Amino acid sequence: MIRDDIKAAQVAAMKAGEKDRVAALRLILAKLKDRDIELRTAKSVPDDDVIVVDVLQKMGKQRRESIAMFEQGGRDELAAQEKAELAVIESFLPAMMGPDEVKAAVAAIVTEIGAAGPKDMGRVMAEVKARHAGQIDMSTVSSIVKAALAG
Repeated sequence: MIRDDIKAAQVAAMKAGEKDRVAALRLILAKLKDRDIELRTAKSVPDDDVIVVDVLQKMGKQRRESIAMFEQGGRDELAAQEKAELAVIESFLPAMMGPDEVKAAVAAIVTEIGAAGPKDMGRVMAEVKARHAGQIDMSTVSSIVKAALAG
């Protein structure tokens, strides 16, 4: 489980005296605890690794946006800190699929569910997310699905 890996990494970083890494790992664990509290009242709770990957992806997206804003504002020291946190976050994410793999997965889903045109985009996107959540950057999938359904 990814959560156990994060906790073990926190202990190792504390023993090694890596203060920045410990801080980033504590942030991750705090976000996971927040998500656990949110899910207490949920009707169905997804698998723990799915929850962890979702939290890590959101944190990664926030860091990338912050890095861009800090670099535009000339705050290189803050951008460097965000990049360090992003590196820690990404170290726990599963490997992402490459562009060719994403296109192949989308094409397979399109043929499998019999999607014929743009009206089926929602169904295809839902199926892609259900099957490949955590492996695919969903922000790039939209254009790939549009291209697959247009052609």
